[in-house]
Amino acid sequence: MRRVLLLAAAVSLALVAPACGGGGGGGQAGTAAATRASRAPDSAPADAQPAAPSTRSPVDELFGVGSAEQVISVIADQYDQSTATLTAYERDGTGWEQVFGPWNANIGAKGFAPPDEKREGDDRTPSGAYGFDFAFGVLADPGAKLPFRPVVSSAIVWDDDPASARYNQWVDSSEQSAGNDPEPMYNTPAYNYGAVIDYNAARTPGLGSAIFLHVTKDGPTAGCVAVAQDRLVELLRWIDPARKPRIIMGTRAAVTP
Repeated sequence: MRRVLLLAAAVSLALVAPACGGGGGGGQAGTAAATRASRAPDSAPADAQPAAPSTRSPVDELFGVGSAEQVISVIADQYDQSTATLTAYERDGTGWEQVFGPWNANIGAKGFAPPDEKREGDDRTPSGAYGFDFAFGVLADPGAKLPFRPVVSSAIVWDDDPASARYNQWVDSSEQSAGNDPEPMYNTPAYNYGAVIDYNAARTPGLGSAIFLHVTKDGPTAGCVAVAQDRLVELLRWIDPARKPRIIMGTRAAVTP
């Protein structure tokens, strides 16, 4: 009789004893709880953060950016097209931010020249990465950050004669010789405003001259890059020599190594 009573008491205690960790129940429920507990280390912690998305910019893919903090890209899909897409970017503390564009731009009538193949009079825009020299205009300074030169008369020209001592330079022809058949700078609306792209800064005869960013006449250029006047004014007010601006030009294949 005593053994029967002891056995009954043991059964009674087993039925009311709590599971490890404080939850009640045994049998299948307890097995499920134990299974869940055993799987817990495989689950991500509650405060885990997803991987940060990529913030890579199109500028990061471009050739010739260097230490520039402002970049204007002028990109065409192929060599024989006379239009391109212009986009402007600025570097801040976290990377590159798109500031202007994408805008349509006119380029040389025969498109971009492949790298190092631009020649005087070939109606092609040079490929490559270049700085800016100065801004200019028939109209008054719009607030350019670059040094500004006013085009005050038809005597102001650009020497594009490879045989001239002043090849690829701004010249006041009332004071100096500008070679044979120079580029007239008193030219509206194309040169209402412009910026000199620092192409062929060494002035190597025959490699091309007078490469500007200027106002479009709604058609191809002789080798310059041209955009609408209101957009050019925005660019001139933005381009800051202290930020080492660069213009990177060419086909997509040429400017993305």
